[in-house]
Parts: sequence; C-alpha cells; structure tokens
Amino acid sequence: MKADQYTDEFLVKAFKAGDGMALATLVKRWHKLFCKKAYWLVRDKDVAKDIAQDSWTIIIDKIDKLKEPKHFKYWAYRIICNKSTDWLRAQTRKKRNKAEYEIVTQNNSIETPDNNNLKQVLLKEIEELPEGQKKVIRLFYIESYSLKQISEILDISTGTTKSRLFHAREKLKKSLKHRNYEN
Repeated sequence: MKADQYTDEFLVKAFKAGDGMALATLVKRWHKLFCKKAYWLVRDKDVAKDIAQDSWTIIIDKIDKLKEPKHFKYWAYRIICNKSTDWLRAQTRKKRNKAEYEIVTQNNSIETPDNNNLKQVLLKEIEELPEGQKKVIRLFYIESYSLKQISEILDISTGTTKSRLFHAREKLKKSLKHRNYEN
C-alpha cells in the first residue's frame, strides 16, 4: 500500500514539475480502475468510460491544488464519485421530468372556450399530428418548455426537437389554410 502511495507521490510531483510522461504513467496506472469505479456506481460501461475521461480533465486541471500527492488515489476517486453522482442526478431529473410530462399530458387536456372555433380547430389538428410532433408542440406552446428542456424530457437531440416543431407548424399552417383560417 505504501509503495503505491510513494509511486503516486513521485508521479504527481514529476508531473507538477513538467514531466509529461509522469501523467501518461498515472493514466496507464489508474484509468482502468477509474472506469471500474464509475461503472460500479452508474452501471453503464459507456457512461463509465465518459466519466473517467471527464475526470481526467478535472484531475489534470486541478492537480496543482493537490496538497498531499501521496493521496492522489483517494483524491482522484472522489472526483470519479462526484462525476458519477452528478450523472445519476441528471438521469433522475430526466426521468422525473419525463414522468411529470406524461402525467400532465394524460390528466390535462388542452382547455379552450367553446365559442372560439379557431382554437377548437387548432386543437383538433394538433391531435391528428404524429405523436412525436404532438408532444413537442404541447411542451413548447402549452407547457412553455425550451427546446433544450424538451430534448431532455423526450430524450432526443435538440436538432430533432427543432425539426419536429418545424414540421408540426408547417402541417398546422397547411391545415388552417385549407380551412380558411389564414392571416
């Protein structure tokens, strides 16, 4: 155990002194273990590799602030754990947002005054849109979510969100024009 600490201490000090090979040795020595630690926490190999890679960026940026180079292992593991926890929190947030969206769309239908024919027609046309476009329209216009938030809720890219919104708008324009509701 102490030999490991001395090796880490030597490598960290060498890297701080400008030895790039010391960093390569640290990475070779610890990267696989960092991936395993992240996997143990997040249970996804690809995500664990990404977390380990992101953690190395932080480690390299902040290694100068490491006061006890012999404690590199524990310091670096703490960074891995924090990054993993951040990822898990983000996933929980995404799931919660998605669940809230599903509840809202199931329980709350869009309410409009009966005397406003245009809104009634528009609602009918929205209901006839493909499911993906319908969700994006509702989240954007009714729930007032941003494009980024919608992409996170639906777990699609922002580009896909923009595309669905564009195509839904075009379909609605055509439908309203066909029904003589154009401006």
